[in-house]
Amino acid sequence: MHFHTRSAGDYGLQPPPNPATGKKPNAGSNEAILSSNYHLLKQYNVVKAICSGTLKRNADYISADPERFISSLEYPDHQNNPIPDTATFRKMVMAKKFTVFGELGLQYEGRTLDESISEPYLAICEQYDIPVAVHTGIGPPETPYHGSPNFTIAAGKPSCLEPVLKKHPKLKIQMMHMGYPYLEETKAIMGVYPQVYADFSVIDWILPVQEFYDYLKALLTAGFGKRLMYGSDQMIWEDAIPLSIKNVENAPFLNTQQKNDLFYNNAANFFHLQ
Repeated sequence: MHFHTRSAGDYGLQPPPNPATGKKPNAGSNEAILSSNYHLLKQYNVVKAICSGTLKRNADYISADPERFISSLEYPDHQNNPIPDTATFRKMVMAKKFTVFGELGLQYEGRTLDESISEPYLAICEQYDIPVAVHTGIGPPETPYHGSPNFTIAAGKPSCLEPVLKKHPKLKIQMMHMGYPYLEETKAIMGVYPQVYADFSVIDWILPVQEFYDYLKALLTAGFGKRLMYGSDQMIWEDAIPLSIKNVENAPFLNTQQKNDLFYNNAANFFHLQ
């Protein structure tokens, strides 16, 4: 439920290796990135993927397999496209150009979802039952020094979502990265606001596996097992999908029903895929 449709050049002439494994990606062309990602999804039986990216790039994936890919409008995106004006945004929603709004990586600009500029877009999403996917938690090491000088840790706290949730009680929010490392705030938001689901992308392959297990188990123990969703945050690294799936499959505290919920059932419920 957290997958990106990146383009060649988004990471410069020499795409960085996977920060967890050191493996260099084959990201020299749009075709290579799409082909690699598509075959990984098929190989690991990922039957649906929410495509977070530009609508143009999302369309490339959807053309390859309309039943597998679902378009999600990312903002800010890696092409520095401006957000559509609200009239255009509404028309795009009504025309089903996208069915999810996000990833919203506002934290990288030092912004939060409750700013006035976001308000009309959130109202439209609430009206048309469009889930809003928001980056929460932290970012990679040295984020402020590498392209995101306005990034702040504080802007990623799950509690930053509360003003929006109070104003829009029917707005569905996907809390990306499961709010890591803010466990208590994540519990609080999910406990009070049942319209909030969380994906555990990135932390399922980039963290030390025991750290991921401890965090996931804590939220399961707290009673949120029906509102947690698998994601990889796959961009260009071929080993992110298999590694993240393996770590969930190997979790010693998960039974078969819980794995089915995390991998499919919870997301199917959240995105009305059933």
